[in-house]
Amino acid sequence: MGVEIERKFLLASEGWRGQGIPTRMRQGYLVADAVRTVRVRIEGERAVITIKGKSTGASRGEWEYEIPVADATELLDGLCEQPQVEKIRHRIEHAGHTWEVDEFLGLNAGLVVAEIELDAEDEAFEKPDWIGQEVTGEKRYYNSSLIRMPYAQWQDKP
Repeated sequence: MGVEIERKFLLASEGWRGQGIPTRMRQGYLVADAVRTVRVRIEGERAVITIKGKSTGASRGEWEYEIPVADATELLDGLCEQPQVEKIRHRIEHAGHTWEVDEFLGLNAGLVVAEIELDAEDEAFEKPDWIGQEVTGEKRYYNSSLIRMPYAQWQDKP
C-alpha cells in the first residue's frame, strides 16, 4: 500500500511568489466521502487517477496511476462531481524538501495553501519564512471538501 504523509499550511506572506515551476491543474472527484476519495486530475500535460483512504493524523493510504489525458477529460466532463477544483501549483524547493503551493481558482479563488510531503509524521523540516498557520487535518481545506463548500462561501476566511 502507498502511504501519503502530508502537512498543510496557510501562508504568512507572498514571499513564495516568483519561485518554483507553476502547473495548472483541474481535478474532480468520482467519490469523495469520509472514508475514501477517488480523484481524476489533469496536471499540465499529464493525467492521473488517485485513490486515497481515510486520514489518520497526517497519513493516509494513497494509490496513483497515470491515465491518458483524453480519458481524464471524459471523466472530468462526464462523471465527476461538480464544481471541480482548479488551481495553479507552484513546486518550490527549500532545505531539502519540496513545498507545493496551491493557488486556487474559480469558486476557490483567494485560497492559497502550502503542502509538504514527508517520509514520517515526526520528520523534521525547515519552514520557509512565508509559511504560516498549520491546517493539517482541518477538513474544510481538503480539496475534496472544496467541491461541497467552495472558499467563496466561507464566512470566516483566514
